[in-house]
Amino acid sequence: MAKNEQDEALSRGEGYEEEHVHSVYEQIASHFSSTRYKPWPIIERFLKSLPAGSIGLDIGCGNGKYLAVNPDIFIVGSDRSHNLVKIASQHQPHAVAVADILDLPHQVHFFDFAISIAVVHHLSTPERRIEAVRSILQTLKPGGQALVYVWALEQESSRRGWSEKDDQDVMVPWVMKGSKKAKNDSNSETPSTDKTFHRYYHLYRKGEIEHDVEAAGGKVVEAGYEKDNWWAIAMRGET
Repeated sequence: MAKNEQDEALSRGEGYEEEHVHSVYEQIASHFSSTRYKPWPIIERFLKSLPAGSIGLDIGCGNGKYLAVNPDIFIVGSDRSHNLVKIASQHQPHAVAVADILDLPHQVHFFDFAISIAVVHHLSTPERRIEAVRSILQTLKPGGQALVYVWALEQESSRRGWSEKDDQDVMVPWVMKGSKKAKNDSNSETPSTDKTFHRYYHLYRKGEIEHDVEAAGGKVVEAGYEKDNWWAIAMRGET
């Protein structure tokens, strides 16, 4: 690891995530939401398999696209982004709140289930990622299950093309296309420039999310790979 990379790794934490994750999503919330509308199969299967009347959490709910997948359950969604929570609040009758995954406001050992999709990989140190998984698991009642998704390092077949030889800690660009402005004095349209934002991601290796679940005191029930993501269904360990 080069010296500048070592310095960056040592400086990661809450402030780093505020700059390279939270503030970015506040700025791109509307554009980001417009690209997030179709449920992924494993997540849809998990939610639709839950007994009617189940009460659970969507931790890092984004625009709330998973809140209404199963009308027979009730979900409390949360996200760090105020702007995304405003969008998610449209999914009635479900509740939403602004909250940090490391400081959840919910009663512990209370919920039947939880999902956390594409969230834990934004935590910038191994300790914070494990603590995030522990935070999710602590919301579950005995027998409750949590589904966690993280981006995979192994994406050779995707447009990103990452593989096991690449760095796991990366900055991923989000490009907002400039829109056309009003006509100028020469009666021609002047387009605004594109704006690129960079978001921090930790790309998970095969087996790493299972390791984090176990390090957080949880038990892996099922795990797999879908659409360039590693996922795991987990329960709280024996207490």
